[in-house]
Parts: sequence; C-alpha cells; structure tokens
Amino acid sequence: MSHWFMVTLVGKDRPGIVAHVTSALYDEGCNLGETSMLRLGGNFTIMMMVSYNGNKKGLENLLLTVAQSLDLQLHVDAIEAGLHQHLQPQMRITVSGADRAGIVAKVTTALSEVGFNILELESDVAGTEARPIYIMHIEGSSDEGMDAVAAALEVVRRDGIDVKLSPIDTLIG
Repeated sequence: MSHWFMVTLVGKDRPGIVAHVTSALYDEGCNLGETSMLRLGGNFTIMMMVSYNGNKKGLENLLLTVAQSLDLQLHVDAIEAGLHQHLQPQMRITVSGADRAGIVAKVTTALSEVGFNILELESDVAGTEARPIYIMHIEGSSDEGMDAVAAALEVVRRDGIDVKLSPIDTLIG
C-alpha cells in the first residue's frame, strides 16, 4: 500500500540535483505529487510530496545515498496527500521598501488579522549592500475581501513600506 511523505532536501546549488533525486525515486517505484524546487541565495531547496510503498525509514534510506553524494540535508515526514485540493488566490500583494528586520512579520501579522490565507510567498533582497531593498510577492485569499485586506495593510504603509494590492482573476475551465 502506498503512503505519502513530504521530502525536503537543502544544499548548495549545482546542476543535476533534481535529476539525481527524482531518478532515485523513480527507480524505486515512487510517484511525485506536488513539488516546489527553487534556488535561494546560492542554495537549492526541494519540497515534494512522494508516494512510496514502504515506510518513512525506508524512504529515508532510499534517498540517503543520493542526498549524501550531493551534500544535501534530508528530512522526511509522513503526510496526508491532499492532492487536487487547490485553493485559488484572489489577491496579489507586492511589498517593497528599505530592507530591515521585521517586514515579513509585520505584513503577515496584518494579513492574518483579516484571515488572509497565504498560498504563495516569495521574497528577495535587491538594491546594493549599502542600500538593500526588500521585495516580497504574496498570493492568497481572504473571505473578508480586498477592502479589509487593504485596510489591514495600512499599518505597514504607515511604517514607510510600499504595498500594492491587486485582484487575481483566475479563469478555470
């Protein structure tokens, strides 16, 4: 019987990581569900849902050799799959301002107060080392609507952070 696991791998970016990891999984009869793989600051991170006929320890052992050969940190958790339950984002928020500690905490706290469900969050530091600019893109939804989200984000704007809120029109079908 197949079980679902969340596999996380993190290490220095180099070509071939995805090929080696996914080939090892395929060779052992695993299937992938949803995945997220991206480069962050010279490191590469993989999060993927893996369907495997064995247990957690068996999956860890299956991936241990490839993880060690690529100098990747490996973490495996048993999960409920939840496939095909995609929430569609209603809003996109772009945040930018002089980089300083607390921007993510301040923005996400304001959003949580109106029940905003973050479906995706990406951030980057641009500018120069002397004048860094923090940029964050968030997609998600709130039953409270755009006006409530805009009002909640005013506390962030008053702190000198630029915030843009726009609707996302998703065509399905």
